[in-house]
Amino acid sequence: MFSLLGAVFLGWSLGANDASNVFGSAVSSRMLKFWTAAVLASLFVLIGALLEGRAGIETLQGLTALTLKKAVISSFAAAVTVTIMTFLGLPVSTSQAAVGAILGIGFLNRQINVAGLGKVVACWFGTPVGGLVIAVIIYKILAFVYNRMNIDLFESDILLRLALIAAGSYAAYALGANNVANVTAVFVGAGQLSVFAAALIGGLSIALGILTFSRRVMETVGRKLVRLDPFSALIVVLAEAITVHFYTVLGVPVSTSQAVIGAVLGVGIVKGINTVSRRTLTNILIGWFLTPVVACFIALALNFAINLRYVPEG
Repeated sequence: MFSLLGAVFLGWSLGANDASNVFGSAVSSRMLKFWTAAVLASLFVLIGALLEGRAGIETLQGLTALTLKKAVISSFAAAVTVTIMTFLGLPVSTSQAAVGAILGIGFLNRQINVAGLGKVVACWFGTPVGGLVIAVIIYKILAFVYNRMNIDLFESDILLRLALIAAGSYAAYALGANNVANVTAVFVGAGQLSVFAAALIGGLSIALGILTFSRRVMETVGRKLVRLDPFSALIVVLAEAITVHFYTVLGVPVSTSQAVIGAVLGVGIVKGINTVSRRTLTNILIGWFLTPVVACFIALALNFAINLRYVPEG
């Protein structure tokens, strides 16, 4: 059981950080109370993990051969990487940390599923692009419908509140279905967990992070979305959810943060405004390329340290 602590910590940090991508806009704008958002997010994360987490788990656990010791190293390396990148203030992708750590193990094994890795990396590049394209399409469709609805300001507020709850719940479902693989897939590959057990433990650990430590992140980081008007924030959350769910069907864990950035850029294109600063984009790119590299080297370093042997002289 102690071997799973790294995975639980990784899931906890994922839930604590990525909850802002799900309900941050609704909570920070006071359209939804934190505890309502946290309970809904936790519930739908777990449902998503149990119903659709299998495909991503099978993709990651098939990237290289894993023993229990290597699974523990990989899980711990990914968790440490997420912590370091968060401390440095760089946007972090748990998916990239998990894959980078598995890649480090693959180098040790001298065995990497190149086709599977290529599929994963291609989807990393496609995530923000997908978020952008979907946001543009959804914005134009919903704006067309919304502008033709004969409702007053009070009715509009109620409608947007309900829509943000629905979109946030769907985004939480997509988060659980897609990202649970990052948490426990390596233990399926090591033969320590069944797919169902991995989805359950991973989903519960993500939910624990949401319930215990996501409040400050939701109330502060979420304001990045609410710099947009509530309607645009709804578009961003919905586009993110659809993008992440699409990659869930493909069986590839991706970053919800990168999907959000793509969606925000898409809204900016439609409205003709600059929604993301150049500095923000630079930090995203640094985090994008640095995260898997750091996780890979940490996994290699941990393996080296664990296998050191003291040989007495004489």
